[in-house]
Amino acid sequence: MTTEAAKTRLIVLGAGPGGYPAAFLGAELGMDVTLVDTAENPGGVCLYRGCIPSKTLLNVAHILETAESAEHFGIVFQEPEVDLDRLRDWKNEVVKKMTGGLGQLSRARKVNYIQGRGRFADAHTLRVANDSELTDVSFDYAVIATGSVPAIPSPLRLESDRVWDSTDALEIPEVPNRLLVVGGGYIGLEMGSVYAALGSDVTVVEMTGTLLPGADRDLVAILEKRVTEQLHEVMLHTTVVGLEEQGDVIRATLSSAETESEEREFDRVLIAVGRRPNSADLGLDDLGVVVNERGFIETDVQRRTGEPNIFAIGDVAGEPMLAHKATHEARTAVEAIAGQPSAFDPAAIPAVVFTDPEVAWTGLTETEAQTRGIDIEVSKFPWSASGRGTTVGRNDGVTKLILEPGTTRVLGVGIAGPGAGELIAEATLAVEMGARADDLRLTIHAHPTLSETVMEAAELFFNTSPHYIGRRRR
Repeated sequence: MTTEAAKTRLIVLGAGPGGYPAAFLGAELGMDVTLVDTAENPGGVCLYRGCIPSKTLLNVAHILETAESAEHFGIVFQEPEVDLDRLRDWKNEVVKKMTGGLGQLSRARKVNYIQGRGRFADAHTLRVANDSELTDVSFDYAVIATGSVPAIPSPLRLESDRVWDSTDALEIPEVPNRLLVVGGGYIGLEMGSVYAALGSDVTVVEMTGTLLPGADRDLVAILEKRVTEQLHEVMLHTTVVGLEEQGDVIRATLSSAETESEEREFDRVLIAVGRRPNSADLGLDDLGVVVNERGFIETDVQRRTGEPNIFAIGDVAGEPMLAHKATHEARTAVEAIAGQPSAFDPAAIPAVVFTDPEVAWTGLTETEAQTRGIDIEVSKFPWSASGRGTTVGRNDGVTKLILEPGTTRVLGVGIAGPGAGELIAEATLAVEMGARADDLRLTIHAHPTLSETVMEAAELFFNTSPHYIGRRRR
């Protein structure tokens, strides 16, 4: 049965970190807004099955690791007991609190929230399926914010509850004795860290020659050193070519440059090779919306698609596939719909890997500069010279500045160490504001803090650091 709903000025398909900010801003600007999602409340993958539950579990892992490392300071704790049922409940309570809060905010803003799966019938109609009902909603403008889903390569698709994607792993169905993580990117390393802290022997397999492919090697090296101590094994230049369930184990066939192939047994396998945009089966084929070969919806600087009244934001609209990028794209799209001059053209989008240590970068990376042939200067301050790093027993970190020769304008910043995700905010502001090394050097930072390392890296560029003697490099 199909029912006709009242016409809405703006309809937003997907209520994740791109969708609900778009709906909320549209309502604040006086539009009649309808928000469509399959979940009971807004939140999307990020709040239900991604950013928030994973960081909740990573916090638990950090507590366990901190307790273990306290022995170096003369404090010894008893072996911790992990109550998996309570841990799951805690994670679910965090998710429920945040998504429930968004539901309240949605109602307070008088956003019409429809739970169901949406598909475009034409350029001005969205058909929403919910149980046995179909609801047609006509609209003036639409924002597609359907996000992404875990990508599973064909050779690794195995119908078994012993093979997980990131969504499965976040449910913590159990803590397996032997866990294989396929993929050494941020998802694999974050979830691998959680399970290692809970007691699993974790083996990470990465097909390239480094963890976190694409990130600067000097930052990754700091993480890699610590990760190899936390995990059972890290295998680089290695590919999983097949999985087979045999009784109560998964037999994985591994291939590397050193050995043609070998078979190993694991209790569970986590596939964490990336995510793919959720652009299929949205009814876009008959519209002017262009979907490229990778599944991303093509947009202009206002996030407008080839169909002038339809916009796309977030993971479905291209990389980087980050929640905070989606949120800012939402503002751009809704402001454009409201007739305001708006464009999405950031100088820097921060990226954070919430492992221990955290790795964060923003703006131009050293690797990107080398690839593109961009002339840069690098000033790198090691945390071995940081007072705060010493007091917390973490001298292994580093803060580095990517500077434009001559002007010393800050083009990018990379940080590896505890709290790097918090420290990168100042760096992102510096890139966006066109700050120079002098601006960072002359800004008084509190002592003793890890944020001082940003100032110290700038000091080091001018050879005026009181705590370290080094040389800048081109």
